Amino acid sequence: MTATFQTVDPFDLVIFGGTGDLALRKLLPALFHRYLDGQIPAGSRIVGVAREPLDDAGYRAQLRESLVDKGADAAKLDTFLQQVFYRPLDARKDEGWDAFAAMIGEQPKHIRVFYLSTSPELFEDICRRLGQCNLNGERSRVVLEKPIGRDLASANRINDAVGKVFAESQTYRIDHYLGKETVQNLLALRFGNALFEPLWNASHIDHVQITVAETLGLGRRAGYYDRAGALRDMVQNHLLQLLCMVAMEPPASLSPDAVRDEKLKVLRSLKRIDNGNAAQLTVRGQYRAGVAEGQSVPGYQDELEGSKSDTETFVALKAEIENWRWAGVPFYLRTGKRLPERVSEIVVAFKPVPHSIFGTSAGPLAQNRLVLRLQPDEGVKLWLTIKDPGPGGLRLRHVPLDMSFAEAFGVAQPDAYERLLLDVVRGNPTLFMRRDEVEAAWRWADPILAAWAESGEAPRPYAAGTWGPSAAVALIERDGRTWLEDSE
Repeated sequence: MTATFQTVDPFDLVIFGGTGDLALRKLLPALFHRYLDGQIPAGSRIVGVAREPLDDAGYRAQLRESLVDKGADAAKLDTFLQQVFYRPLDARKDEGWDAFAAMIGEQPKHIRVFYLSTSPELFEDICRRLGQCNLNGERSRVVLEKPIGRDLASANRINDAVGKVFAESQTYRIDHYLGKETVQNLLALRFGNALFEPLWNASHIDHVQITVAETLGLGRRAGYYDRAGALRDMVQNHLLQLLCMVAMEPPASLSPDAVRDEKLKVLRSLKRIDNGNAAQLTVRGQYRAGVAEGQSVPGYQDELEGSKSDTETFVALKAEIENWRWAGVPFYLRTGKRLPERVSEIVVAFKPVPHSIFGTSAGPLAQNRLVLRLQPDEGVKLWLTIKDPGPGGLRLRHVPLDMSFAEAFGVAQPDAYERLLLDVVRGNPTLFMRRDEVEAAWRWADPILAAWAESGEAPRPYAAGTWGPSAAVALIERDGRTWLEDSE
């Protein structure tokens, strides 16, 4: 069956921070791919906004170079770029805003999407000026990049400021992990198959592991990352959202608030981690020099040009959900930079068979596992125990039923931003975070950050190219479990 694409109404999509890494590396390529599939209507406009003194031609040339490097067809790219424009603006200065408002006003019937791909410190200034220019009408939406703030207090300040200009129904807090095909397939697997949902509870599941690993170091994000760290950058949003999708109760429907209501219940049920138990339930690390992807790489502080920093680049923790479905089931989360592989996956480990009838000569019985891989090759594996074919007695093997989305459906899977950007245009907030979700996540994360600060302990060192500090292994092995890799 060939994929069909929903059409959208003509729109203006404005990217504040239009010359930044996210815009050039993710947002604009995503829009180009949607253009190639006929999903960007004629007359729609994509407007990059930043402080650099560029004009339309200069911006298009910059984009053209970036997209051609990614293998884009030059002729189709040139046609796409005719829908791309640029306006130099400073969020904290008055100059240029009237002309910008006049340009957007040339298409009064267009849906307007304002994507704030900037530092969160600029969200208030940008939204206030959009309101002063009367660009916050009913057909306008604003997209906020994560993380929303550094803690609950700063998140509330940002949300209050944005809320003075845009209604909650117009506000889209984006987490691109929720746009990944595998994450959405988790809903289909759980709620569309009689096989899994009856077993999706503490009676049958031993534990859950969620790993988001990167091989890269700081790159161009040094300034931001050193202020944030792994817990703010990844755990408080990406990993918690994945945990919610695994653990939530069946929603009454797939309506936006039905899904988000169930995720909120999970966040509010998380067991508190604070200075009384953080030392036992969390590990923070920082990479040193080592070998990544076959090359020698410097340590974190070397990349900061020798600046001393206690920012964590690795976090592992044990979370628990205090409700009837999940009582006693640990959720082990880990994320880090300069790890051996670039991989994001969810492992649901089922409880072992209570008694083996096969004897020791057949080999051990391994746990059944459901593995959902988000990247680099999206797919689903169900690990089962079967008999090894052939004569000579019964020998057991642990093998996967393997389904790769690319192989099974014969088409390239769209990037998460491709789906999410057009969901904003359609006005579908299902895969975006509501304000109360953000607040609940920070209420859980803030005591962990406070416990780390109070302890005064520096992050544990680990060599680049390894799976983090040895304490992360001890965290899970104290419970008689181990970190599982997809191939095991």
